[in-house]
Amino acid sequence: MLNRKEAPAQHPIEDITLIHPEELTFDNGLKVFVFRSDDQELIKAEFIFQNLFASPENPLLNTCLSSMLKEGTELRTSAQIAEDIDFYGAYLVPEYSYDHTALTLYSLRKYFADVVPVAQDVLKNSIIPEAELVTFVRNNKQTLQVSMRKNDYVARKLFYNHIFGETRYGVTPSEENYNSLNREDLFALYRKQIQPQNCTLILSGGVTEDVLAVIRDLFVTDWDNNDTLTLSTVPEVPAFEPKEFVEEREDALQSALRLGMPCVNRTHVDFPALQFVNTLFGGYFGSRLMRNIREEKGYTYSIGSAIASLQHGGFFTIASEVGVEVTQNTLDEIKKEFDVLRQELAPNEEVELVRNYILGSALGSLESIFSHADKFKSVYFYGLDLDYYKRYNKVIRNMTAEHVQEIALQYFDFEKMLKVVVGKK
Repeated sequence: MLNRKEAPAQHPIEDITLIHPEELTFDNGLKVFVFRSDDQELIKAEFIFQNLFASPENPLLNTCLSSMLKEGTELRTSAQIAEDIDFYGAYLVPEYSYDHTALTLYSLRKYFADVVPVAQDVLKNSIIPEAELVTFVRNNKQTLQVSMRKNDYVARKLFYNHIFGETRYGVTPSEENYNSLNREDLFALYRKQIQPQNCTLILSGGVTEDVLAVIRDLFVTDWDNNDTLTLSTVPEVPAFEPKEFVEEREDALQSALRLGMPCVNRTHVDFPALQFVNTLFGGYFGSRLMRNIREEKGYTYSIGSAIASLQHGGFFTIASEVGVEVTQNTLDEIKKEFDVLRQELAPNEEVELVRNYILGSALGSLESIFSHADKFKSVYFYGLDLDYYKRYNKVIRNMTAEHVQEIALQYFDFEKMLKVVVGKK
């Protein structure tokens, strides 16, 4: 008979098997990776472009370009693009990150040949209409005015700018930046960046030979490069100096906290162990920061830490919003948790719990063929392959309390953190 007073037995998670893609490269430079699932009716087509930057870097151009791609072509207005996509129940979504711009199409397989020409039209023939650009600028200036009244937004802005300076990772838009946007600069960037030799296409789902034939016709035979591709240089990040920034706001009821420092990214050998220690420290609901500052002290509804990996760098960060009357108390408790992490060995039970959480989360995330494509995407643009996950899982399985402390001593030092407070201290 089932004894409900005893927890179920734990079973170690072994290697996680990932699906490897088919790789195709065409004469126009387009690189295609295909993840097939014969029983899947949905197709996801991600056209991913490396962001190009002039000097000095102006990431707002790339952000704006991503948003403006669907706003009109030589053949279709923005309304016609939306109508042609919606008619088939498909989605066409522009996406932007620090290092890449993407256009993602979601479509049922039976309608793929009907809707993918719209994506081709957007990528080949966008005109960046002046009227839509004016609307984009107006709307985003209004959004920025609202955001600048939010403590957490201002804390983020100060944090990124101090760590990464005037680079794609550190610059956040101002009203002056929006006012300086013009169609000529955007269209020039579009011509340079949105071309097949700068594109990686990740196809996943119910991909058949007929689907690939459509891709060849539209994006190989009928998609030429506009210009010689000139890749961006590596951003010049300033030397980091740990400081404390306090922006007092008289009417604040809460203080936004941001702490952190530059860190290694996914290509570094210590990254898996660093993610393990971060998870234990503040990376999930049962972490030390959550147990102390949320559950025991009641200072906040949420606090967490993260290791962010960028193509040309990375950073560690802690973020929370707390009542203004406990701002200093919260900083003191965060410091205590850093000290405990560095000075005391973690209990074996806690190490085992975090190990099972990380491996279980990795296993649970592979629920479909699209998840396998996402795992591939997460390493491909760092010059890594899927063997990375074997090495990653091996490190996680072999983590010990001693290794946790070793990583903490190397990377987790409260005195070396940038500390940003917006509200009251």
